[in-house]
Amino acid sequence: MRGATVRAVNGLAARWAAALPTPAPSPAPAPAPGIPADAAPGTVFSACGVWPLLALLADGAAGPAREELADALGVPAPAAETARELLAALARIPGAGAAIGLWVRPEVALREAWATGLPGGSLGRLGAGGSGADDSRKLLDAWAAEHTDGLVRELPVTVDEDTLLVLAAAQAVRTTWLRPFWESVTTPERGPWAGRRLVALRRSTALLDRVGVAGTAAGPLTVLRVLGDTGVDVHLLLGTEEASAGAVLRGGLDVLAGAVTAVPGDVLPLGEPGPGLRVAQESSVTSDPRLRVCTPPFSLAAEHDLLDLHGVFGLTTARDASRGHFPGIADRPPLAVQQARQAAAARFGARGFEAASVAAVSTRAGAGRPLLTYRVRAVDLALDRPFGFLAVHRSSRLVLSAGWVAEPTPLGREGTEKGAAARAAAPSSLGGSVLSGRQNCSAQESIRPVS
Repeated sequence: MRGATVRAVNGLAARWAAALPTPAPSPAPAPAPGIPADAAPGTVFSACGVWPLLALLADGAAGPAREELADALGVPAPAAETARELLAALARIPGAGAAIGLWVRPEVALREAWATGLPGGSLGRLGAGGSGADDSRKLLDAWAAEHTDGLVRELPVTVDEDTLLVLAAAQAVRTTWLRPFWESVTTPERGPWAGRRLVALRRSTALLDRVGVAGTAAGPLTVLRVLGDTGVDVHLLLGTEEASAGAVLRGGLDVLAGAVTAVPGDVLPLGEPGPGLRVAQESSVTSDPRLRVCTPPFSLAAEHDLLDLHGVFGLTTARDASRGHFPGIADRPPLAVQQARQAAAARFGARGFEAASVAAVSTRAGAGRPLLTYRVRAVDLALDRPFGFLAVHRSSRLVLSAGWVAEPTPLGREGTEKGAAARAAAPSSLGGSVLSGRQNCSAQESIRPVS
């Protein structure tokens, strides 16, 4: 994957993150159609799933619309070849994939040069053989479910008699942790989650460099890297209590890009050197240092109207229906953007990113009180208030998904670790099998005729 493409996609993610409002912790918003009803308040989005659509649109655009799309992409038009390279690169990541879908009405005279540049098998028909809007809806929804393993069940666009063309992208990723968490219970002592009994994922490692603290424009930022077995990692981001969701995510992207450097846990000063962190010297039965992590699992889903942020996505002129903007897509009729939306879902569990099965393990000393003969560095990280995340392809540093966790997972009504474990072990409501986790997004653009 070319570095310039990664920088362009991550740049779009950074601008999107900066434009996001901080989601309110409560009450939970009503779930959007086609995304999980059990999702907690927060947000999740994928610039990686939108960027190829913008590139394909830019390849067929003209005038100011083409210039705005090129600015949003971060690369000059035409960018369709770069989009195809990105889709191919995603397909090569173990556990990941992407697809493009295009549906047009019979009266749209597609330009062959543009249509043949789409991946094979992308083209479908709307309203063929007299089929109505309901049939078109079923066609689009079936495509979304197929290419996201059921995690996103509907394309978030409305198909009506004015809709001539729908262009969609689906993107998915799954990974299993190299070192799994175990499940327990925690009760934060301060912050917005104080006093609540919550499900907690915990693990301990001797690798202190998995955590670090960076100085960002929004203040100190604690970054924890959770490594997956497919070359995809999740970076958990905890900022100051005053920092907004967008600022925290932007800080994490700056760390990823090397614009700011995170000081690793093995050289952090004693005390509380970063948000959620405590560094101390303590007695131990071994000479190994310790990094102990406590974080809530999360299940997130969101739907975004990209036209609300039309400047971020280069769609300001393209949405003007008084004239056409895409002569490179169709000879007739002239086309303008009608809708542009994305639905996204993410799950972080004990076994992996989007894993729906977790295990709870409780341990204690079982052979008398051990002799504590070593003094070691111990780093404790508690993500006990709202935090952000980035799902990152390790070798290229491409951000596959990003989001903000506004609410934790509460303990089950049983109020016991056993009850929480039983609930977490149930099949995922996001779809798919218990041990398969996939982050998915489906982004669509529908185009209408203009007079």
